Amino acid sequence: MDDLTEDLVASGDDPIWRQIQSEAREEAEREPLLVSFLYAAVLRHATLEEGLSVILANKLQSAELPAILLRDLIYDALADDGSIRNSIRADLLAARTRDPAARGYAQPFLYYKGFHSLQTHRVAHALWSRERHALAAHLQNRVSEVFGVDIHPAARIGQGVIIDHATGVVIGETAVVEDHVSLLHEVTLGGTGKERGDRHPKVRRGVLIGAGAKILGNIEVGMGAKVAAGSVVLRDVPPHTTVAGVPARVVGQCTVAEPALDMDATFPFSVDAGAGI
Repeated sequence: MDDLTEDLVASGDDPIWRQIQSEAREEAEREPLLVSFLYAAVLRHATLEEGLSVILANKLQSAELPAILLRDLIYDALADDGSIRNSIRADLLAARTRDPAARGYAQPFLYYKGFHSLQTHRVAHALWSRERHALAAHLQNRVSEVFGVDIHPAARIGQGVIIDHATGVVIGETAVVEDHVSLLHEVTLGGTGKERGDRHPKVRRGVLIGAGAKILGNIEVGMGAKVAAGSVVLRDVPPHTTVAGVPARVVGQCTVAEPALDMDATFPFSVDAGAGI
């Protein structure tokens, strides 16, 4: 998000929430069967945080943690942390601008499990940071069961991140994902075995990671790099390069500063000319 948008949110003028409510009203007129849902999730709420808390609580509720308690837990975490509020809106902007299937802001807000998984992780990470480890682990478990996305609460994830389709995504405890990163489904940011300590990948700003890519170990994927679908990355990836293969190796240079913003998962076919990494 830019500074102007952050200032508007801080002052109580939230253009993204106004847009979501406008889109929800239009959708309610087109589809009467969704009127009650749209009212409960969007139209009755004064703020984005209130609506998101209801959506996540209804999806993640369990016998152990019913929706009414979960809603309050999530809302308190969102309301107390300005960085989370800014991250939510940056993630919505990423989904709106990078996913060609997104029709406005309301669609990802209401229906995209990648977005929902990421925002629940932000709550779990806040709990983990306050040493409420058991509750954070409970949220991680529920997200894994409901959405098929497993993100350790200690993992650090920046703003403007999109997890497209999301199914099968795994992000380990010591992983770092910086701002403006795009990940597709079945991506793993994992370890290589039973090593202890800092053992997961560090993904720098603007990186695009294709579907099914596995990045393993305490390695760095440099700023503005691209990892092709199905690749297995075991060594550092230089900034602004494209890597592909099993094991992955450099197959070309990226033509844009932040491939994550373009979402172009193609890469050069002259793999034989690539340099190993």
